[in-house]
Amino acid sequence: MVEPPMSCDCFVSLPPGSRDDHVIFGKNSDRPQDEVQEVVHYPAASHPAGSMLECTYIQIPQVEETHAVILSKPAWMWGAEMGANDRGVCIGNEAVWTREPVSPGEALLGMDLVRLGLERGDSAWTALTTITGLLEQHGQGGPCREDPEPFSYHNTFLLVDRSEAWVLETAGRLWVAQKVSEGVKNISNQLTISTNFSAEHPELRSVAQAQGWWDGEGNFDFSRVFSPENPPARMELANQRYKGGTELMQHHDGSVTAEVMMSILRNKASGICMDSGGFCTTGSMVSILPRDSSLPCIHFFTATPDPSRSVFKPFVFSDCSTPVLRVVSPQFGSDDPVRKRPRFQSRVDRRHDLYKAHQAAFGAMETKPDEGSAVHDLLRDLESQCLSEISAMLSGEIPGDDLGNLFFDCVETEIKFYQ
Repeated sequence: MVEPPMSCDCFVSLPPGSRDDHVIFGKNSDRPQDEVQEVVHYPAASHPAGSMLECTYIQIPQVEETHAVILSKPAWMWGAEMGANDRGVCIGNEAVWTREPVSPGEALLGMDLVRLGLERGDSAWTALTTITGLLEQHGQGGPCREDPEPFSYHNTFLLVDRSEAWVLETAGRLWVAQKVSEGVKNISNQLTISTNFSAEHPELRSVAQAQGWWDGEGNFDFSRVFSPENPPARMELANQRYKGGTELMQHHDGSVTAEVMMSILRNKASGICMDSGGFCTTGSMVSILPRDSSLPCIHFFTATPDPSRSVFKPFVFSDCSTPVLRVVSPQFGSDDPVRKRPRFQSRVDRRHDLYKAHQAAFGAMETKPDEGSAVHDLLRDLESQCLSEISAMLSGEIPGDDLGNLFFDCVETEIKFYQ
């Protein structure tokens, strides 16, 4: 049986691709349907000099200052599939396979690198140099899902800030990066950078030549040189999804808004929104990054599976934000199967309150479809109203009140409607 695609998609629109003078970022996270995604806000913090940081599998030296971050993450791991920081940086990652073998040992997950880039980077470029530096020092590897069956991969990243975006593609400890200054761009589960890149690992070409993958003549085409000769079936299927995403972004080029980005993430015909084959879109994110630095960045998260049946709720960094514990999964400390040997031989219930309420509500739709549909339509109307008000605030049509508790209020309202 052909395996379904097992990862996700990232999108960005920079002016003039966006309708307004904003950068729009979007990402879906596709995982086994029983892997719960939580949304967690970590405030900025100071750390003692010389301290160590416990990532998903390994420890690395901690830095003295970390930025505040908001993360959408599989609840079992330390890292995150996607997120943003208080400096207006967003990052998402995708699985990819290359000619470089995937390390069987434990190292930094691509998701760890997403979180580390956000905690330590004050721009898309500094986040990229943070990730590449850590990649070169510690490598990437380790099981990437909560399952006893080994499943590991290399990573590509989309890093975005208020002024530019970077695509970072990796092969083991090697990497190449492409700058995106305008228009629309998407990435998925294949290498897309050919000869048009802006930065690279200093040994990239010499390694490729030593392996016999490149003869040293002509332009160096990264995707041609490093793409596997016999790619996994999941990678081939993901190529169809990547092409579908490209077509959707090109169709909306010049008119992309947060609402358009949400519609792309909800698109099932392309496979971008997944709900079959044991895998589904377990979490989604859309961000508005105004070019005007006096305006706040707005980050929307579903915190529940399948964006076509979920509501995007806005988060704004604020010094007075109320913790939103109802989208944070239970913590199991040293009793967590992730921390034990052998790993993942047992499972724990990681569902948070919103996940449970959402799951129960859509389960009830099977017996009372009219009632469930009415609740869903009402919540989508509230989402649309929220988007309109935020758009009016960013354009100066209405005053921007304190938005620090908006995410908390939206989560509470959603749970009440489900009940």
